[in-house]
Amino acid sequence: MPQHDPMHKATIIPRGRALGMVMQLPEGDRYSMSYKYMISRLAIMMGGRVAEEFKFGKENITSGASSDIDQATKLARAMVTRWGFSDKLGHVAYGDNQEEVFLGHSVARTQNVSEETAQLIDAEVRRLIEEAYAFAKTILTKKKKDWIALAEGLLEYETLSGEEIKQLLAGQKPSRDLGDDTPGTKATAVPKTGVRAKPKKGGEPGMEPQPQG
Repeated sequence: MPQHDPMHKATIIPRGRALGMVMQLPEGDRYSMSYKYMISRLAIMMGGRVAEEFKFGKENITSGASSDIDQATKLARAMVTRWGFSDKLGHVAYGDNQEEVFLGHSVARTQNVSEETAQLIDAEVRRLIEEAYAFAKTILTKKKKDWIALAEGLLEYETLSGEEIKQLLAGQKPSRDLGDDTPGTKATAVPKTGVRAKPKKGGEPGMEPQPQG
């Protein structure tokens, strides 16, 4: 991708509601995001759904990408309604329609944008996501061997660090197969605590509990 955060970890072990997880960590503090970074993020979010379609066919895709789609939609909407990244909508902040709902009935509603503008916002959000989907398709078509190698690696190891992912994509086995992923350690004696010596009758030392303070 043109801009992205380094890969930290990928796993297919379910955690909570997630069937798996890919974690990226920024190299430093980020106080704002560029347009190029946001477009890259949208394509990254579409990657899982695209790979699933390539592997199993469009008729067999699942709901596994629901979180990615939700995040991508929120990011794309913020891009066009808050950050001025749409030529059609211009450099204007558009508030969302707000509702207060009680027992399923709307008791108050504030309309912040016209119906025509709301339709244009939806169209721009969809355009950004569809472009990101097409971008992800182009990349994964070009990098087919890489994502297949990564998928097979996750099936074998279940969890991969960022460094192990780099090794797999370079055609190497993760270093854990070489036996050097965990440094050797030497056992050391740990002295017992909480007791002190007490002389017994006859001069033989004994032990009694040390009061904890």
